[in-house]
Amino acid sequence: MSMIRDLRAAVRPSLRKRTASGYPTYTAYDATRDPSASTAVVDCAVYRDGRRLKEDGTLTPREAMRRVRDGGGGFAWIGLHEPTEAEFAGIAAEFGLHPLAVEDAVHAHQRPKLERYDDTLFTVFKTIHYVEHAELTATSEVVETGEVMCFTGRDFVITVRHGGQGSLRNLRHRLEADPELLAKGPSAVLHAIADHVVDGYIAVADAVEIDIDQIEIDVFSPPAKGSTRGADTGRIYQLKREVLEFKRAVSPLMRPMQLLSERPMRLVDPDIQKYFRDVADHLARVQEQVVGFDELLNSILQANLAQATVAQNEDMRKITSWAAIIAVPTAVCGVYGMNFEHMPELQWKYGYPMVLTAIIGTCFAIHRTLKRNGWL
Repeated sequence: MSMIRDLRAAVRPSLRKRTASGYPTYTAYDATRDPSASTAVVDCAVYRDGRRLKEDGTLTPREAMRRVRDGGGGFAWIGLHEPTEAEFAGIAAEFGLHPLAVEDAVHAHQRPKLERYDDTLFTVFKTIHYVEHAELTATSEVVETGEVMCFTGRDFVITVRHGGQGSLRNLRHRLEADPELLAKGPSAVLHAIADHVVDGYIAVADAVEIDIDQIEIDVFSPPAKGSTRGADTGRIYQLKREVLEFKRAVSPLMRPMQLLSERPMRLVDPDIQKYFRDVADHLARVQEQVVGFDELLNSILQANLAQATVAQNEDMRKITSWAAIIAVPTAVCGVYGMNFEHMPELQWKYGYPMVLTAIIGTCFAIHRTLKRNGWL
């Protein structure tokens, strides 16, 4: 209910206006004001027979819908970027959008999904952008996410974009260059957006695969001089986190794509529905890649930890071996350092060199045995 009140308040501006003294005064409501006008609108156009109609000056969403409904067909495509509640309220009221879908579109951070509200389809896509980096580190950002929400009606498409990536400007131009496809109506735009998003997934998956291959080579290559085994653990874990973020964008979108490609819908042209099958196939391929990335990174992480454990065991064996060798002179010197009066060989002329010879010989024999067994 609070969302509905906010929408009504935003559509009809408040009649109260505070003066400098702080006391409210009342002004007449401007009935000529277009509540659908918003600074968040990045593009607004009317398409008829697959071609964009020329407009004089800036076209508002209300004017676009008036042209569609009073001018003999076609549809309006309104694009917005990160609108506030107040900016989106007028458009929501003009097109009769459901308050729950409006709330999701404004606040973003939604899970990919497909919902139907009366005669409107509400679709959420997660966009993925690969972040270029010279070297993968334990804090490197590999993927950057954004969101595209799409309201698809009988004679309108409203796209709401969040994040700095995933611009639809080039997509709009590409569609305008194909009037035959654009003539299929709003569902053609919905398909183009889905295809654009999934194509982005494919490009990111290929780039992430290169990062995984590189870290796999680093893990299984001999360590550089001065470095230790296990130093790549932070890099592997960071890459695994980024792959998990990628997975959160891809996996939930499988069900919506299956519905759009398999279940007949009034708002989706049957000819366009065939194209959704291709998008679903590409998405399934990306999902398999991402799941494979996650499993491969688990294996690499386990192998890296196992190598670190083996290296630690080797170090402990070396330390133990040298301790065994040092124990021989320590024991002998400890015995003869007790300074008892009656001890064997204390008055013997060759006692000292004989003891040294025995110590050195015993240490050499232990060293040779341990080295032959791979401990040194």
